[in-house]
Amino acid sequence: MTAQPAVLITGASTGIGAVYADRFARRGHDLVLVARDVARMEALAERLRRETGVAVDIIKADLTDAADVAQVEARLRDDARIGVLVNNAGAAAAGGFLEQNPEGLAKLISLNVVSLTRLANAVAPRFVREGKGAIVNIGSVVGLAPEIGMSVYGATKAFVLFLTQGLHLELGPKGVYVQAVLPAATRTEIWERSERDVNSLSAVMEVDELVDAALVGFDRRETVTIPSLPDGGQWTAFDGARQAMVPNFLQVHAAERYRKAA
Repeated sequence: MTAQPAVLITGASTGIGAVYADRFARRGHDLVLVARDVARMEALAERLRRETGVAVDIIKADLTDAADVAQVEARLRDDARIGVLVNNAGAAAAGGFLEQNPEGLAKLISLNVVSLTRLANAVAPRFVREGKGAIVNIGSVVGLAPEIGMSVYGATKAFVLFLTQGLHLELGPKGVYVQAVLPAATRTEIWERSERDVNSLSAVMEVDELVDAALVGFDRRETVTIPSLPDGGQWTAFDGARQAMVPNFLQVHAAERYRKAA
């Protein structure tokens, strides 16, 4: 029987990352857990080893620190057992744009955008050489809906969606599966860390349900999985409308509507 590939999961100490670890372990995958909180990862690893028998390694890393990111990159490049990367680590910022400071925004972008991109870039060449592998990027529906607010957070998640769609086109024909998972509000610690009361929200999904739905999309090889969206046809129509515009973007002259006086 072919061995299951190992799965490297960032932000694995709690929330979405910890549930992904549980689910992949129960599917028979060895794990590499990456987060800052070693105590939580050790407790999770001990439980999963005991309950499932899989091997679990731990990497303590702050993915806003370049040296720590480089450590995880090296593991992804060099460890041929790793066949799935779950780019889950992320954060939101407290307050609105006017209350946020440059240092905090830079750290948010570093975690949500820079480290995610670097880790995907570290593992993708090996996956392409092997003709197999999967990259799962955790985005957010906020990246599709500026009306929700959270402008910079939403912008980082719009980047995650675009990157995933681009990598799907570039790497998919080479055997690499790339998935964007777009949760809506989910009961995780991201709310407390960004000074928001999750209980004030009108609809909050539990983490287990979110991850289980995301894994259905993973098994179906969806490029974009939106667990809270009741009608998948809405996404199909949305993406189809976007694709229909693409040929019309490529024009020598400005559109007639801009060459007429108001």
